[in-house]
Amino acid sequence: MEETDLDFLAKLDTDPTVSEPFEWRGFHDPKERRRRWERDTYLGAEDAMLIVALPDGTCAGLVSWKLLATSAPRVTYTIGILLFPERRGRGLGSAAQCLLADQLFSTTMANRVDATTAVENVAEQKALERAGFHREGILRGLGFHRGKMGDGVIYSRLRADPHSD
Repeated sequence: MEETDLDFLAKLDTDPTVSEPFEWRGFHDPKERRRRWERDTYLGAEDAMLIVALPDGTCAGLVSWKLLATSAPRVTYTIGILLFPERRGRGLGSAAQCLLADQLFSTTMANRVDATTAVENVAEQKALERAGFHREGILRGLGFHRGKMGDGVIYSRLRADPHSD
């Protein structure tokens, strides 16, 4: 994450078209993104965010992870991704999520990395499967989306799972 990426992050809080149809959570204070960046450049001890960059350095989106509260010695992270609409459907999501899981397994004591998505987000479900994640089931009433509560799907990848397809 670089300071120049803050413009992209501000769009997440002010422009619904960047994160629709599944990730828009309403308008938020875009200055909070800068405050977080100044505090820890989005590399916190329990949560973090990285930019998904193309080979030419162009920002295509972001990936994030958060340490879940579990009892020791279990370590679980949950991950998320958001790509610009024009960067979707090209395999970037699968590659980024696979690399992020690999990174977490190689640099932490994590045994499990999981991700959730809306049941309607079939593209993300396929991306997670291509990244080596396994579908575990439906989480009823997981999140608020477009004015109503909706179900989600949870996926996981374990340290012992094969890399990916």
